[in-house]
Amino acid sequence: MMIDLHAHSTVSDGTEPPADVMRAAAAAGLDVVALTDHDSTAGWEAAQSAAITAGIGFVPGMEVTCRTVEGISVHVLSYLHDPTHPGLLDEIGKAREARMTRAEHMVELLAEDFPITWSEVTNHFGHGTTIGRPHIADALVAAGVVSDRSEAFAQILTAHSRYYVPHYAPDPATAVALVRAAGGVPVFAHPVASSRGRIVGDVVFAEMIDAGLVGVEIDHRDNPEAGRQKLRRIAARHDLLITGSSDYHGAGKPNRLGENTTDEAVLDRILSIGSGTKAYLPGRLAH
Repeated sequence: MMIDLHAHSTVSDGTEPPADVMRAAAAAGLDVVALTDHDSTAGWEAAQSAAITAGIGFVPGMEVTCRTVEGISVHVLSYLHDPTHPGLLDEIGKAREARMTRAEHMVELLAEDFPITWSEVTNHFGHGTTIGRPHIADALVAAGVVSDRSEAFAQILTAHSRYYVPHYAPDPATAVALVRAAGGVPVFAHPVASSRGRIVGDVVFAEMIDAGLVGVEIDHRDNPEAGRQKLRRIAARHDLLITGSSDYHGAGKPNRLGENTTDEAVLDRILSIGSGTKAYLPGRLAH
């Protein structure tokens, strides 16, 4: 089976609506795909319906944005959690609100040097979208400042830029514990993607494991090979599941659906552990 457990839609920073992501997954030959928008489950219903119509499996997911006390950004993929769990909802709600305030502040700073306004940024996301730097990047592309999102992040929106503004996000171990409390399956997303910025050390990783981390996303284009080997040793030592994913964003990133995949046996383990909601697979209903 071709299984991709990391994809984004316009509910967060992808460029395709949830239903279109499912249709693209089917066209790419995938058998199962997870929708994992940042801090939101708003795309689940449309994605599930489209997946069923397309004849592919659908795993409800979310990517929880976290931050360590040192300011290092960490992402935790959550599969099959209860989308109404109060504790998890409260944390992602605070993070989403902080994202909006942060984005507005960044645009104020950018407007000092570039032809960009908040009104123009709002043209690149819809109601209920989890706002992020990619939407600011899209406005910079539309203004002719850069050619695409990648250039915007490399030159202007990097965390080292004077335009960068941090925002609130839960501690990684707290997020892992909340996902487990919501019946979900937490997986550490692209843990050694050093090209994105600083990565966490062994202490934070250990705290996440102690909090109930279930898996680690190893086969991801942003994890360098040496880092993948280290992650496999950690996974073996702590009996963590190993996943592989595309981190698809439509036209927002070069990542292609199915470029990295997850073994069927790992998916079965995820389905057996998750209890907060259901995954839908052709021919059978799994929990």
